[in-house]
Amino acid sequence: MVDGDGYVPNNNYREDPNPTKKAKDKKKKKKRGGSKKKMTVEQILAFKSVTEWVYLDQQQNSDSSASDASFVVDDFGVQKSVRRVKEKVVFELHSHSKFSDGYLSPSNLLQRAHENGVKVLALTDHDTMSGITEAMEAAQRFGIKIIPGVEISTIFCPSRESESEEPVHILAYYSSCGPTRFEKLEKVLANIRDGRFLRAKDMVLKLNNLKLPLKWEHVARIAGKGTAPGRLHVARAMVEAGYVENLKQAFTRYLYDGGPAYSMGSEPLAAEAVQLICETGGVAVLAHPWALKNPVPIIRRLKDVGLHGMEVYRSDGRLEVYSDLADAYGLLKLGGSDYHGRGGHGESELGSVNLPVLVLHDFLKVARPIWCHSIRDILEHYANEPSESNLAKITRFGRTRFFKGFSTLSCATDFVERCLSLWLTFEERQNADYETLKLKLADLSIDMSKTNVTIENI
Repeated sequence: MVDGDGYVPNNNYREDPNPTKKAKDKKKKKKRGGSKKKMTVEQILAFKSVTEWVYLDQQQNSDSSASDASFVVDDFGVQKSVRRVKEKVVFELHSHSKFSDGYLSPSNLLQRAHENGVKVLALTDHDTMSGITEAMEAAQRFGIKIIPGVEISTIFCPSRESESEEPVHILAYYSSCGPTRFEKLEKVLANIRDGRFLRAKDMVLKLNNLKLPLKWEHVARIAGKGTAPGRLHVARAMVEAGYVENLKQAFTRYLYDGGPAYSMGSEPLAAEAVQLICETGGVAVLAHPWALKNPVPIIRRLKDVGLHGMEVYRSDGRLEVYSDLADAYGLLKLGGSDYHGRGGHGESELGSVNLPVLVLHDFLKVARPIWCHSIRDILEHYANEPSESNLAKITRFGRTRFFKGFSTLSCATDFVERCLSLWLTFEERQNADYETLKLKLADLSIDMSKTNVTIENI
């Protein structure tokens, strides 16, 4: 079962019949993680490429920083530096904030990420990108790079029979300036969110009919103003009202797929969501496939329409069966903590998933050309039609940092060069398309009084 609201019960987990063996295995794993060995040439080159991109907007030179440290990897292939702590590059590719069903604000989430040594964080709230701007602003304080993301709730239907429908979540990763055709994506996300309100109200009604007098106001208060409520919010209200002992009990008794209080939303088909992500300049990744009842036909179908990768790494290591599936279908192998900030032993910590440097390099090798193309499309749209609305699309997620150091009236060419230096490597900027763009913008200027950026922010 995949919960549409961030709670992902793992049906593969069973009570360990041999706790002594478990303790020994844990000790062995700890010992194994402690061993170090020198990076191979392939790993060093991959690491230099990854760090160049990670520290791009901090204007750090990857060659000089790389030469100042000796590199090692642990037994899992995760990169570390012998002398410079900051050289360990931790990617967190699956996290949630209060803008969907997380417990922390984007700012507090970034602070937590910083405390845990995260260098790159994808904020992937359910069916909304509303928290990205706050995350971008907080990231500047902590020196963290943000990948604007979203986790889209979808349905996979192998046939026309509704009984065979299965909820599927697709992660979308975008460039720093966000999706192209943002309005088209937002329309789909807004429709999902509207459906979540109706769905949550229907679940409350079903619980009332089951003699559990849960109040809608209680669920809405937990979700927070402007947040589309989901099953997790209903479950939390049930726990607070004393109808169940914990979240797991709420799901296993009432809210599971097809359960007595379960209700369908208005999610798009999974294949349509993957196609939409590809059309809007994103990288599409299947979330937590281990929670699916029958992942193979889903993976096969989604690969056919453009799926780029799937999660196979968790905080407890790589799941080999899903790693093999990714290999079989030529998909990227990724992963993240799916952090919500609930606390307790049942949740992985932010930044706890160790992604090997070669995995990160493979991800960026696929993502960066897609993002470069997306950035070019957004800038080209502004060059062809230099309106305020098209300028807003460029600066949607990070106005203040783009205009830092600029005077009240700024040359559009300088502005675009500033954007490109934050987003793209030197090699990526040496592109005929970008040179043509700069020529188009040479005679344009930007009136900052019309950009909603105050002088105090500059």
